[in-house]
Amino acid sequence: MKLKHCMLEMELQSWEGSNSLDQKVLTDHFLTSRGIAIKMVDPVYAAPSLNAELSDVVFTQNLPSIVASHVLDPQPGETILDMCASPGELLLTSNFSDWTQYNRFCIHCGKTTHIATLMRDKGCLIALDKTAPKLFKLKQNVERFRLSLVHCFIFDSTKALDKSAKEFVPLIPTPPPYPLESFDRILLDAPCSALGQRPQPMCSISLTELMSYPAYQRSLFEQAVGLLRPGGTLVYSTCSFNPEENEAQVAWALKSFPQLHLSNQVPFVGFPGLPGYGVAAEQLRIVQRFGPIQFCELLDLQQAAPSPTNEYDALAKDTIAFFIAKFVKG
Repeated sequence: MKLKHCMLEMELQSWEGSNSLDQKVLTDHFLTSRGIAIKMVDPVYAAPSLNAELSDVVFTQNLPSIVASHVLDPQPGETILDMCASPGELLLTSNFSDWTQYNRFCIHCGKTTHIATLMRDKGCLIALDKTAPKLFKLKQNVERFRLSLVHCFIFDSTKALDKSAKEFVPLIPTPPPYPLESFDRILLDAPCSALGQRPQPMCSISLTELMSYPAYQRSLFEQAVGLLRPGGTLVYSTCSFNPEENEAQVAWALKSFPQLHLSNQVPFVGFPGLPGYGVAAEQLRIVQRFGPIQFCELLDLQQAAPSPTNEYDALAKDTIAFFIAKFVKG
């Protein structure tokens, strides 16, 4: 009951101010004539609503997604792979002092275009997604921001590695699959249960579907390790608070791939990892969890390891649930 009450409170707090939801809207969305209509009359955050203003200059993006791209630390001139690219929103900035101006209302991620801007549009960024509509939207975003280094391909990333393929030439990007050790950095923002998304007034995921994600994530991870060059960086992330998709995956990866080790993340503004899933205490301190403070208190995450103390602490404690692990290949 405590968990149910906690989650309900988090969702009610997550609706953006000045939005009005009447009974018909809720009925159309949930296919039921019963429920509670919600009307917010005061804004939750001080950030103004952009409402598609400056659409070729600025998009909103939730804080953990922004952090994930910076943790990857993409550099101009590198060859980078986004294994599960999808369309979405970002805020173009390289100045962390601007974080207090971010609208943390969760929409979709825009990590591909964010990575491209951090690379200053120099290098090669391959974006893969097996869903054509998502990739079409991503291509529109790439064109809107006039990015030339992004190359999008409709492809199933569980088959992205071809051990017999010839050398990959970034200057002439070819469709996947790709040879061993083709990429300097890889972002695996894995398909997940999305249990951390907000707002989420209801969750229709079945137990069978929930339990299917870890195996799928591991198949993607195996491909990523093969595609990553020695010395390269692999960032694994999800928007779920489910430990089986997060800490348990880290424990599996470290055991399965001895050439990998966890690396410190910059910036680190979240909570440490959740104990009890096979990850050593010192390693839990360098993976990041995000989420509403009520949920983190419920899991007693603040007792797992010291939480960073800085001016962004308040931001990290009122976001979608999210997980980030950074690996380096030896």
